Amino acid sequence: MQVPRASAAETLDAVFFALSDGTRRGLLERLRGAEATAGALARNFAVTRPAVSRHLRILREASLIAEKRRGRERVYSLEPARLATATEYLDAYRMFWAARLHELKQLVESLPDDEPPPKRRTRSPRR
Repeated sequence: MQVPRASAAETLDAVFFALSDGTRRGLLERLRGAEATAGALARNFAVTRPAVSRHLRILREASLIAEKRRGRERVYSLEPARLATATEYLDAYRMFWAARLHELKQLVESLPDDEPPPKRRTRSPRR
């Protein structure tokens, strides 16, 4: 039986949910350097080993990391392909805002220069 592929929206939801937690981002950062076991990863964080396992499960479900068994250990490695999906999504907004800022710059530059404010007239005291 083949597992149905997630829609683009579901993929983005899973990736952004996984990235929404600082511990999970830290785990990804740690795995950028090299693969590691769950135990080695857990030593770098101030959370319990079961908590690290839950974070690893979320990262695995989002396809941001891969898990393989080596004997009794589970070894984790970074799977950057899913990050590319999020990057592509964000790039569309980056281009949108760059274009909007360019338009704003053109508008501001087309406005006439400010003239100095008119001098205030002072009232002469009444006698």
